[in-house]
Amino acid sequence: MGLSSYLSHSSAVTWLVLLVLSAYFIFTFWIFLYRFRLLNRRIAVESRSLSALLRGEASFVARDSLLYGYLRRIGSVNEPALKAAVNDALRSATRGLTPLGIMASTSPFVGLFGTVVGILEAFGRLGTQKSASLSVVAPAISEALVATAAGIFVAVFAYAFHLLLKRRAFELGSLLESQAEIVLANPPKPKE
Repeated sequence: MGLSSYLSHSSAVTWLVLLVLSAYFIFTFWIFLYRFRLLNRRIAVESRSLSALLRGEASFVARDSLLYGYLRRIGSVNEPALKAAVNDALRSATRGLTPLGIMASTSPFVGLFGTVVGILEAFGRLGTQKSASLSVVAPAISEALVATAAGIFVAVFAYAFHLLLKRRAFELGSLLESQAEIVLANPPKPKE
């Protein structure tokens, strides 16, 4: 029995469940691709800035560093300002992780809800028939399990993407904190 046959026999609730899971799937990929590219660009910039500081080629963070803008506005280098800058950059970097976590944790339950509704409908249809052999029950239950499979499928991607983005945000935070420590150890004034 194919997917088209399953969908043609499905109820409005099952369609809604599959529609929600499809939206989750699309949103999961959109968040991941957008945030991953953004984090990779920021990590490259901060990595170059940190390397220049460590090699002694620069006495201050690079102009395209996230820290530079903060420190330029404040006009001085101090620990609270750097800590606030790092925290704000991390807050921005981790945007999108909460929706991914929500989708990773709820999509199996959304799929399971679709399965329960599908099984209830299958047993309701079976109750009107005179015989309920395995050949009649098995296809109805297997159709209902498609929603659970879809929920698990979405959850795997959402959870994996959540962990990948979390790791990239950690790397960015580590680079920013390292730069902040170097700047605090040798505090020059930011150049205009």
